[in-house]
Amino acid sequence: MSRIPCGSRIAIEACGFDAWLCDRIESYGHEVHLAHPLKTRAIAEAKIKTDVLDARTLAKLLHGDLLAESYYAPAALREKRYLLRYRQCLVVYRTGIKNRIHSMLHRQGILSPGISDLFGVQGLDWLQHLTMPPIYSQALNGYLSLLQSLKKQLNECEKEIRKILKDDPQSKLIQTIPGIGKISAFLLLAEIGPLDRFRSAEKLCSYAGIVPSYHQSGQVEYRGSITKQGNKFIRWILVEAAHIAIRKDPALKEFYQRIRYKKGTHKATVAVARKLLTYVFYILKRQEPYCYQPRYTKKPVLTFVSKKTLT
Repeated sequence: MSRIPCGSRIAIEACGFDAWLCDRIESYGHEVHLAHPLKTRAIAEAKIKTDVLDARTLAKLLHGDLLAESYYAPAALREKRYLLRYRQCLVVYRTGIKNRIHSMLHRQGILSPGISDLFGVQGLDWLQHLTMPPIYSQALNGYLSLLQSLKKQLNECEKEIRKILKDDPQSKLIQTIPGIGKISAFLLLAEIGPLDRFRSAEKLCSYAGIVPSYHQSGQVEYRGSITKQGNKFIRWILVEAAHIAIRKDPALKEFYQRIRYKKGTHKATVAVARKLLTYVFYILKRQEPYCYQPRYTKKPVLTFVSKKTLT
């Protein structure tokens, strides 16, 4: 690296360790450009692929200002993203363990005695005193121990998230949208990054991979399912928020039911998720809170209230 003149432009293809590598290169005073693998078609569609040829192609694209670049997030934003992705990982593990316990009880033909939440206070007490064969009891105790440990880790993680969000005005604005809470707001802000990266709400939805795929050949046009080529964490949290939003907002509920009647439940939920992301874009751009809409219109117009009303 010392043989490269200071201030050189260096192109790197996005990979699993690009953050560390980009930081290291920048520390030597070089300018880093992160190439988008899918959009760098000259490399992706090459018949002969070697590291030397790929590096040469990246250099030529960079020299001609033809390199399709990915967003290179600063270190502070990457830390926030990692904190949220760590929390999501813990939630996935917790859900998997709960499913394992349900499966074990089904195998033994055991039904909970009218307990609404099997993993609440009463449910956990019932599980701890449950009598089963020794092997299953050992497995159940192990699962319950893991759940207790995961609960502790989640509480610590969420405590750190709330500390960061305590005085964040952007988070408070997003939380005015139905279905979006503190954790959801923090995840959206961290994964979206600077809003000025996106020229429109459609660009933001495309970044999240929540837009329909589109193919055209001659006079034939085809629109398929969503592309899913984007930020999967934004898609995940918006779909979760959509289930709550349709119960809280009359306009979103009416919109959901109209789409569900035509295309089914799944596509209707995704459509609501995209609408929520559109709301996020305009709320952050205008710096005004969301106001519930009494009914859905064919040309959806966001209604806002003044900041004084919010306080």
